[in-house]
Amino acid sequence: MTSDPQKLSVLLVEDNAMEADLTLRAFTRINFINPVEILRDGAAVLELLEQWKTGASLPGLILLDINLPKVTGLEVLRKIKSTTQTSNIPIVVLTSSTNESDIKFAYEYGANSYIIKPVDYDKFVELVSTLCYYWTALNVRPELSR
Repeated sequence: MTSDPQKLSVLLVEDNAMEADLTLRAFTRINFINPVEILRDGAAVLELLEQWKTGASLPGLILLDINLPKVTGLEVLRKIKSTTQTSNIPIVVLTSSTNESDIKFAYEYGANSYIIKPVDYDKFVELVSTLCYYWTALNVRPELSR
């Protein structure tokens, strides 16, 4: 069981620089001190997936946009969740898409949650705070390392 929430890193997959910056600002505003890595497209995540398969350190949480260049977020989600070494990583789809088929496929592919980004910044900060607290402090999960 993972017991130290301070060690859990977050992988933010967001191609929009402004959205990524807003998320980082929200992390700062809530004093979130865990490491955060940002990737800007789905292909970069799939490259990282190959490293995870060979023993590279896994993130404790992935915040995944689905509207990504090169490889869609839904395809990234499907591949991460279908790989034995990475299937237990919590993935929260954090997107502006309200498309019913996106929501349906996200859950079919193994998303742990699907959240539509609020437009209001204060509500977004509150959402980020809740997500981080739940997934890195409250949620009990099996050890993510092999």
